[in-house]
Amino acid sequence: MPLVRSRPLLVAAVALALAACTGKPKGSSASPVALPSSATALPTFTATQFRELLTTLKGKPVVVNVWASWCGPCTKEAPSLAQVSAHYAGRVQFLGVDIEDQLTLARAFIAKYGWTYPSVFDPTGSIRDDLGLLGQPVTILYDATGTKVFSWSGATSPGQLAAEIAKIVPA
Repeated sequence: MPLVRSRPLLVAAVALALAACTGKPKGSSASPVALPSSATALPTFTATQFRELLTTLKGKPVVVNVWASWCGPCTKEAPSLAQVSAHYAGRVQFLGVDIEDQLTLARAFIAKYGWTYPSVFDPTGSIRDDLGLLGQPVTILYDATGTKVFSWSGATSPGQLAAEIAKIVPA
């Protein structure tokens, strides 16, 4: 009789152990990463989350721009990014990575330059470091397969960026 009574406890213990083993590993995203909901949302991303986001964007060319509101060359190139992103809207996904910044200043920067594409917030610069980059701004162009086809350190001009995009996307 004692064996019959302990069976439900054994089943419950096994079920609990199995449930604990099927969860996501510690440190992984609880939900799939997605593009931020607006240009000024600026959700904090880790390097791992950013790599996951780039993977979800395969199938469309992507321009990644690493920037900060306190960066002089970033200020210089900001109008160019607004212009080129507007020209390629719907055909190329632009994505900013705001590093080592303050959210209030970053949101004001986005509004000032009229950026309509999303950025993620990287308070420690870990995404930049994971990409193997030094400093900012840096602009990277990935083709639709996710292959890096262009990278530029320093302020980019609208002509330069548009010329690189035009190599993989019709104007």
